[in-house]
Amino acid sequence: MELKNLLEGTEEAMMQAEEAMIRDFAGIRTGKASPALVENILVDYYGTQSRLREVAGITTPDPKTIMLQPWDKNALGPIEKAIIASALGISPVNDGRVIRLPIPELSTERRSQLSKQVKARGEDAKVVVRNHRRDANELAKKGEKAGELSEDELKILLDDVQKLTDNYIKSIDKHIEVKEKELMSI
Repeated sequence: MELKNLLEGTEEAMMQAEEAMIRDFAGIRTGKASPALVENILVDYYGTQSRLREVAGITTPDPKTIMLQPWDKNALGPIEKAIIASALGISPVNDGRVIRLPIPELSTERRSQLSKQVKARGEDAKVVVRNHRRDANELAKKGEKAGELSEDELKILLDDVQKLTDNYIKSIDKHIEVKEKELMSI
């Protein structure tokens, strides 16, 4: 067991947990138009579930509007149905060529609900990071029992894994704070 490989593998796993959380945050509505709000909505396109980004161009012509331009005009109806069925809570405006999504201001109650979602998703990411720490620590202890690491090397490795964990937890907290500020600003 190489000390360096264990740390690198653990860091990569923690980084993936953080990146997944950031992607999820992009899909949480903040009162500003963002393609990330709709790009993963599933559309029933000719009997196949396709992501919206695969069947239409997504643009934001202004900060309060998302515009969807389907590659195929026959997709307008299914796209509209998928948006109505989604949890976005936005009514699409279909003019026969494009679909516009006017992004309304968020109510104070909705902002606090979304803030709770952000905190919960952040906590999930922290749990994943801590699970990776636990797995790395178990591997290191097994390596020490097998005689691949000395007691001192084990202590150094465990300290390094803890430092890595602390850094990712801090980073996740910062992302949560930034997203909450974004949600609470009008």
